[in-house]
Amino acid sequence: MKNWNIQDTNFEKIKNVDDVVEVLLANRGLTTKSTKEAFLHPKQPIDLTPHEVGIQGTSLKKAVARIEKAIKNKESIVVYADYDADGITAGAIMWEALHSLGAQVMPYVPHRIEEGYGLSEKGIQTCVTEFNPTLIITVDHGITAWQQVKYAQNLGIDVIISDHHLPPKHLPDCVTVHTTDLCGAGISWFIAKTLLTENERTKVQDLLALATIGTIADMVPLVGPNRSITKYGLIEIGKTKRIGLLALIKESGLEEKAIVTSDISHIIAPRLNAMGRLDHAIDALRLLCTKNEERATMLASKLGLTNKERQQLTVDTTLHALTGLSKIEDIKKKKMLVVSDPSYNPGIIGLVAGKLVEEYYRPSIVIAEGEIFSKASARSIAGFNIVEFIRSAGDLLVDVGGHPMAAGFTVETKKLSELKAFFAQKSVEVISDALFTRSLFVDTELPLTMITKSLFIGISAFAPFGLGNYEPVFVSRNVMVDQVRKIGAKMNHLKLKLKDEEKKIMDAVAFGFGEMAEVIPVGTHVDVAYTVDENVWNGTTTMQIKIRDIHLT
Repeated sequence: MKNWNIQDTNFEKIKNVDDVVEVLLANRGLTTKSTKEAFLHPKQPIDLTPHEVGIQGTSLKKAVARIEKAIKNKESIVVYADYDADGITAGAIMWEALHSLGAQVMPYVPHRIEEGYGLSEKGIQTCVTEFNPTLIITVDHGITAWQQVKYAQNLGIDVIISDHHLPPKHLPDCVTVHTTDLCGAGISWFIAKTLLTENERTKVQDLLALATIGTIADMVPLVGPNRSITKYGLIEIGKTKRIGLLALIKESGLEEKAIVTSDISHIIAPRLNAMGRLDHAIDALRLLCTKNEERATMLASKLGLTNKERQQLTVDTTLHALTGLSKIEDIKKKKMLVVSDPSYNPGIIGLVAGKLVEEYYRPSIVIAEGEIFSKASARSIAGFNIVEFIRSAGDLLVDVGGHPMAAGFTVETKKLSELKAFFAQKSVEVISDALFTRSLFVDTELPLTMITKSLFIGISAFAPFGLGNYEPVFVSRNVMVDQVRKIGAKMNHLKLKLKDEEKKIMDAVAFGFGEMAEVIPVGTHVDVAYTVDENVWNGTTTMQIKIRDIHLT
């Protein structure tokens, strides 16, 4: 059960769908004609300017000029990507754009375990051995790599950094295309669209599909330019001829439906991420870029199988972590959870940290202990900047990076006990108990009679939904449970029929609420918070609600 943070309590004024739309706009801070128009009808991404995405125009010009020089002189170029879904799509975008312009370019993705995150001296040396580059372009990383950039420069290699992570005080001494307004793939696509001429607009639009996957996968706020990229990019995904992407969509069972943001975040992105977590992410990049159908099918299958392995490993590791935490007395008095073990795979500790947050709603850090160095991933809760918290232990860390809600770091294993003690003490000082109350953002209160096809169409104008642009949530009060039954393979979901005072019957589904079946028998009156959805069954479309929370009245 959550606290409902209802944004508009003057619900008596709501008479029709237009009134609901106005409330939704106001709740999102959109009160002027221009801001409403910009949100409901976002600008085409290809028309976005550097200023609108937070990129310095002079830096972009320098990067483009250096890339064009390298293409003209047939220099060896390496696109040095990160191994997550954002980095892989960013790498595919940059490599394809340069390759289409005739560049001598190769992609490079470091191995998570053997080389670690980002630009490394070992990775640079491997690039020298394999490709002998005179230019390295990083995508989705590099803003903290001033030492590694200097190392490359001493080898006669120019470096262009393209990154969206929070910059440190000491920046790399090289051309840098940086903004926190886009994800890594978004920046890569923006550079690509600047390089490609008007005659290659079709290529730019095709690459937008990949930028959209990276944008959704990296959970950047879907507002402003990211909303433009995602809204129009989903359309590009729907009509893509990209063989690898089509094979991935088919393997994941999504080929018969229009792809939405949740399909990417829950189904497509995990498959791309799985390679970097457990194997080598270069195969994910190869899949996105291949033009061979047989190879695409094989690689898509490999990603699917690796993802299943990742899922099981995550379940096993989460169970181990939860079992250990369950032995701690008064765990709810803990301000932060920190667990570590030599058996933990560094590739999935971020996922496990996320599971701990779901279970206990505390900032959580999971550490894979190594013989000399230990790798850690952290996930946070609303209102607590986890990366800044970790950086406060800078003297104990080898490196740290990330976002306010998710971060990672490396620590010498011999300093692990000292670091844990620091985190325990520091968390008590800076984390307020008030942050531990889960809350649900609710737009307004509606009667069930207003849940119609017209309302669904009105709400759909606010899509695509995601971080920073959550799907509209409504509350209906004092509705009666007319039918209730458990559904799902584990019987952990509910299927209900709800009836209001006007005898309006509404189908509802409540995922993860199976345990409430006994406490809300037929005849019970409840308040429900929900999103509005369509249910398609045997060719028939009906309205239904997806319950987000239930309060007994």
